[in-house]
Amino acid sequence: MAANSSNAGSKPSNAAGGKQSGVSPEQVVATFQKMRQEQRSLASKAAEMEMDINEHSLVIETLKDVDHSRKCYRLVGGVLVERTVKEVLPALETHKEQISKYIESLNTKMQSKGRELTEYRERYNIRLVGEGEEDAQNQSAAPSRDSEGGGPKSAAGVLVS
Repeated sequence: MAANSSNAGSKPSNAAGGKQSGVSPEQVVATFQKMRQEQRSLASKAAEMEMDINEHSLVIETLKDVDHSRKCYRLVGGVLVERTVKEVLPALETHKEQISKYIESLNTKMQSKGRELTEYRERYNIRLVGEGEEDAQNQSAAPSRDSEGGGPKSAAGVLVS
């Protein structure tokens, strides 16, 4: 049981066996908060990349109307480099496409993290502060599931702010 407890403490979402096997409510809350923070950081990064795409689009639209032999400057790795519009425009378009693909992968990761969070909430019966009566009704059904499964009720109804 001690080996299972230490394993559950390091990664409770993958604990084999059943619900809440030796995991304290504090560990459940800490893991849930960490998962929420990871999801928020993914969303923040996606928003930042969306802003980069908008900036790239603006620059691309501006450079399309400019003479292709005209000088322009591009910031590459913290160094300002002098190029022509003809050289810079394709590079910007390629970079914009790469950012779009990266945003798609971030959105996929966010969705999978959301599913993981939902499963974790259901497994440990986690309620967030401010949830409506609907969740309170779901909670009244949850203890009967715990008692049927034989799992301890130590972390049942964990409230997270």
